[in-house]
Amino acid sequence: MRELLGTLYVTTQDAVLRLDHDTVRVIVERETLARLPLVRLQAIMVFGRVTVTTPLIHRCAEDGRGLVWLTRRGRFRARLTGGTLGNVLLRRAQYEALADPERTRRLARQCVAGKVQNARTLMLRAARDSPAEEDGEELRAGADRLAGLLREIREATDLDVLRGLEGTAARAYFAAFPSMVRADQPAFTLGGRNRRPPRDRTNALLSFCYALLRAECEAALEGVGLDPQLGYLHGLRPGRPALALDLMEELRPAFADRLVLRVINRRQIRAGHFDHMPGGAVSLNEEGRRATLSAYEKRKESAVPHRLLKERIPAGLVPHVQARLLARHLRGDLQHYLPYLAS
Repeated sequence: MRELLGTLYVTTQDAVLRLDHDTVRVIVERETLARLPLVRLQAIMVFGRVTVTTPLIHRCAEDGRGLVWLTRRGRFRARLTGGTLGNVLLRRAQYEALADPERTRRLARQCVAGKVQNARTLMLRAARDSPAEEDGEELRAGADRLAGLLREIREATDLDVLRGLEGTAARAYFAAFPSMVRADQPAFTLGGRNRRPPRDRTNALLSFCYALLRAECEAALEGVGLDPQLGYLHGLRPGRPALALDLMEELRPAFADRLVLRVINRRQIRAGHFDHMPGGAVSLNEEGRRATLSAYEKRKESAVPHRLLKERIPAGLVPHVQARLLARHLRGDLQHYLPYLAS
C-alpha cells in the first residue's frame, strides 16, 4: 500500500478496502493497516486480489473519484467513472470529427508523429550519453530511420498506410531499444516487443508502465468531458478506450519508456524483482511493483517543459493538458491539435 500525490495504490494481495465515515480503511487479515481521509485522495488503484466494498465504490462514484482495477501484473481491467461528465456539445464535436475522414486522418497523423518524434528524441539522448560507441552508432542509425519515416507520416493520406508506418517505426525503435539499456544487459534483453503475456523482464516492465499511463489518459479525457471510447487512430471496439490509446501513443516514449530505462539503468529495478510463470510469462513481483510505482510517482512530480504553454509543468499534468488541447481543437478553438513533444 502506498499513497502518493493523491493516489492510493494497493498492491497487497487479499487486502480489503472499506468506507469508514469519510475515510478509507485498509484491512489485511482482519487487521487495520491504515485509515486515509477521502479528501486527500483523487484516485485509488488496486492490483490483483484486492476487495473494494460496495459502499466505497458508491462513494467514489458520487465524488467523481477515480477507482481503477488492474491485474496483479499491472494489466488494466476496469475503471469506475460515475455519471457522464462534460459538455454534450463537445462530445458531439468529437463524434462529428470521426465522421469526417480528413479530420480523422489529421488527428491520427498527429498521434503517430508525436510518438515517433518522442521515440527519436529518446534515442538521440541515449546515443549522446552512451558509453559504448557501437551502441551510440546503432541508436543514431535508428533515429535517422525514424526521421525518414516521419517525413512519410506527414505525407500519408490513408489511415491504413499511417497505421502501417506506425508499426514500421515501432519495430525499428524496439530493435534499437537494447542499446539504451546500460545496466545488467543479460537480464534485461529485449527481443522485440511482446505482450499478453510479456515473455521477458523488460517487456513486463513496459506493460506495467503502459497500464498506469493508460489509466492516467482515460482519467484526463473524462476530466474534460471527452468520450475515451471514441478515437481516431485506434479502431473502435466494444470496451476498448480508443481515444485514451490514441493519447497514450505520443506519451509512451517520453514517459513510460524513459521511466523503464531509468529504473533499469539506475538499478532501481533488478532481475530479482520479477517472477517467471508457467508457460514462459514474466511479471513484476510485489517488491518490483512497489519500486516501479515509487519511481513513477516521482516522475509525475518532476517538472518538464511544454512547448505550447512555454513553461515547465509537473509531468503528471501533461495528459490532462493534452486532453484539454484536444478538446479545444475539437470545439474549433485551436486550428490543429499539437502533440506533446519532449525535449
